[in-house]
Amino acid sequence: MVSPGSSTTKTDVDKKRAYLFADAFKAFTEGGAEISSEARNKMREALGGKGAGLAEMTASGVNVPPGLTIVTQCCRDYHANKQQLPEGLLEQIFEELKTVEAAVDRKLGDLEKPLLVSVRSGAKFSMPGMMDTILNLGLNDLTVEALAKLMNNGRFAWDSYRRFIAMYSGVVLEINKDMFEDLLEDKKDALGIKTDSDLTEANLKELVGEFKALVEKKSGHVFPQDTKEQIKGAVEAVFRSWNNSRAIYYRNLNKIDHDLGTAVTIQAMVFGNLNDQSATGVCFTRNPSTGEKDLYGEYLINAQGEDVVAGTRTPNKISQMKTEMPKVYDELLETVGKLEKHYRDMQDIEFTIEQNRLYILQTRTGKRTAAAAVKVAVDLVNEGIIKKDEGLCRVEPMQLNQLLLPSFDLKSKEKAKGESRHFATGLNASPGAAIGRIVFNPDEAEALSSKGEKVILIRIETCPDDIHGIVPAQGVVTARGGMTSHAAVVARGMGKPCVAGCEVLKINLEEENMTVNTTSGVQSFKKGDTISIDGSTGELFKGIIATQDANLSPEFRTLLEWADKTRKLGIRANADTPDDARIAREFGAEGIGLCRTEHMFMSQDRLPAMQEMIMANSEDERKAALTKLLPMQREDFKGIFLAMQNLPVTIRLLDPPLHEFLPKLSDLISDVATMRAKSVKGAELRNKEILLRKVSELHESNPMMGLRGCRLGLVYPEINKMQVQAIFEAAIACQKEGVNVEPEIMIPLVGHVEELRIARTELEAVAKDVMEKAKVSIKYKIGTMIEVPRACMTADEIAEFAEFFSFGTNDLTQMTFGYSRDDAESKFLQKYLEGIDCNGVKEKVLKSNPFEVLDRAGVGKMMKIAVESGLKTRPELKLGICGEHGGEPSSIAFAHQIGLTYVSCSPYRVPVARLAAAQANLNLEERDK
Repeated sequence: MVSPGSSTTKTDVDKKRAYLFADAFKAFTEGGAEISSEARNKMREALGGKGAGLAEMTASGVNVPPGLTIVTQCCRDYHANKQQLPEGLLEQIFEELKTVEAAVDRKLGDLEKPLLVSVRSGAKFSMPGMMDTILNLGLNDLTVEALAKLMNNGRFAWDSYRRFIAMYSGVVLEINKDMFEDLLEDKKDALGIKTDSDLTEANLKELVGEFKALVEKKSGHVFPQDTKEQIKGAVEAVFRSWNNSRAIYYRNLNKIDHDLGTAVTIQAMVFGNLNDQSATGVCFTRNPSTGEKDLYGEYLINAQGEDVVAGTRTPNKISQMKTEMPKVYDELLETVGKLEKHYRDMQDIEFTIEQNRLYILQTRTGKRTAAAAVKVAVDLVNEGIIKKDEGLCRVEPMQLNQLLLPSFDLKSKEKAKGESRHFATGLNASPGAAIGRIVFNPDEAEALSSKGEKVILIRIETCPDDIHGIVPAQGVVTARGGMTSHAAVVARGMGKPCVAGCEVLKINLEEENMTVNTTSGVQSFKKGDTISIDGSTGELFKGIIATQDANLSPEFRTLLEWADKTRKLGIRANADTPDDARIAREFGAEGIGLCRTEHMFMSQDRLPAMQEMIMANSEDERKAALTKLLPMQREDFKGIFLAMQNLPVTIRLLDPPLHEFLPKLSDLISDVATMRAKSVKGAELRNKEILLRKVSELHESNPMMGLRGCRLGLVYPEINKMQVQAIFEAAIACQKEGVNVEPEIMIPLVGHVEELRIARTELEAVAKDVMEKAKVSIKYKIGTMIEVPRACMTADEIAEFAEFFSFGTNDLTQMTFGYSRDDAESKFLQKYLEGIDCNGVKEKVLKSNPFEVLDRAGVGKMMKIAVESGLKTRPELKLGICGEHGGEPSSIAFAHQIGLTYVSCSPYRVPVARLAAAQANLNLEERDK
């Protein structure tokens, strides 16, 4: 054990398996009073967020119940060693516990002054509710009597014992926790009482007997009475919970490394359920939904922490404590203020009050909505607590997507209320608008959502096991629970609307329906009914409520203004229509990085002309059909140029194979066979057979690598010539209206320099002809999309004829890996991500989906080669990325590192890219220091 005055070497830190809170801070700061960000990170890696927070709070003088933390390495060793505890770990735990016992003047298993402890998980990254916790450990048939005598409160002691048996049996012995809940409800029903607090000491003794009988029946063994055995079982259970299904699901969802492991914290219990001068609660130093600087939270008198977060009782708002416990409330305000100032961020704090004395059980960075994240970051900068650069890094770029989602139209809501469609109001636990069909089962929510159906998950209360149903649901409603319940915390972290504690709902999970008494009578709802929920107000409506576009806050605009001044990467948008272009500009796009012309031919008024062109039997017929398409294309480009107002626009010439504009081969074969069987004759059958022959002629075994992109333009040059003519005619028309245009013509799928040289020669001739006829000069660029590995390897040659490269990382990823994206994602990619069974061990092939997060080792290396060799040939070469990766933060960081000029993404990802580009620059500058 490291004594308070001892010095600790790095070797000691590496070998240590368990740290007392009082010793850990000194160990990781080498005895210093201050902690660096590097030391704090090492503490979190070793002790988890919970253990590190408790150690730091203890060192700063906050009133924390004493305890110790088992390091995360022990969890990794446990799983690597076929779920066997590391040798000597238990001995060290019990040795360290002696210091805890001395601090509180109680001993584990003592028959006069028994020590009770909690055993909790705590990983480096917060995973609320995903792993297991055990409270009141140390109780047995003898120590419960000693505790009753010590506290002079028999009811409290037996209440704690029944809680411990249920929790330990569920977590360690793996007996369904609902069985204990059923026995509790049966007991209350038999006694004609409603709340747990109405149970007498005698009632609780009877209930403990019933719980123990259930344990023996289900496990074949009596409930463990040896307190050291209880400790061993609890520690192992918490280690096991690192790999439970909900924890794995949560880590996959949040891209948390599965190899980190969890720490285990063993802490002396303090009791919020001792009497009416005791309580337990959770609070945030700022509102986690809005970011407002108000103490936000809930508490319950005469209760334990599980009652608040589990949602089994609807708690009181923290503001009520000012009246019920004024002195403690003032102390809480002072303490949480100190903690926020110390950690320089909004804190999520768990506390217990025992006999009017406040204890802080945990503090961690609070989960918050996107709106709150932005407001808190900007406010902390304005308050002088953090600097602008740090404020920019406090918001996850992907969170900004949540702020761009629609909300309910106020007039439509008022109309719905007038029509008596507003049927209930609960707690506004997580903001946002959600519409969907009711489901009561998380499994069904997951299944229906996977088929594209929008659902609202309704539960009496949620628990961590429901996570797989919460994630795909549009929103969540619970009948019980408060603003800090499991459902509320998880939903806020995901930016998902949630209405909690809606107690007027009478939910029948077995029959999958619910009823509610309203002013207009009883309303009934069944599975499949459509409702609208407003997480911002807590209101529930029958049917669909119209939505309106998001209203962006001043803080949102401020944060992005800071980002624009910090970033070096340009931000463009992928936009195919004037409406898309306008949206992109509103969100701050500095140009269009990809305009896909094929989408312009898919509308019903243009498809016939496109099909006529494809079906043509000669060049003249093809040109005649293209003449019909020319004015349509010209207006398309003019609309986009005008929308972008002098900003650059990169237009990709026709890329997909021609058969994509025609009916499917299988459908035509079926149609012709059916017509022949029905003896259909004449022009109808003949036309269908001609179409079938053409589609068969165009059919390819591997269309992705067939006649498409520049190959199509070289074989049928009149198609691309028409497009270039339309581009320059549109640009000239805009210039005459006072709008300067700089079109960038992108020739796709180039793999050989000669493809680009020939195509450029042909198309530049068209451009010059249009400009000469109009006697107008247009500044333009011609470049290529780099999406073929050979293009990366010969980029020095290609750069001779390209003024810009735009990396098409979707196809480049497919061709580099040799994956067909659709086939890979439906057949094997998920297995690669989850792990392949290798001799009983799950071995991951890939850490992330390469179509979502850029593969730096392979695709990234190809890009780097192309960038470096291209710049050697043409130092002024413009470099961009226009695949889906252009809106993904990690991929944007890589684009910044290799020196790209810009990234291009969907219009609604532009704010994400602006912030991610700023963070990439800040992180690179920090790394280079």
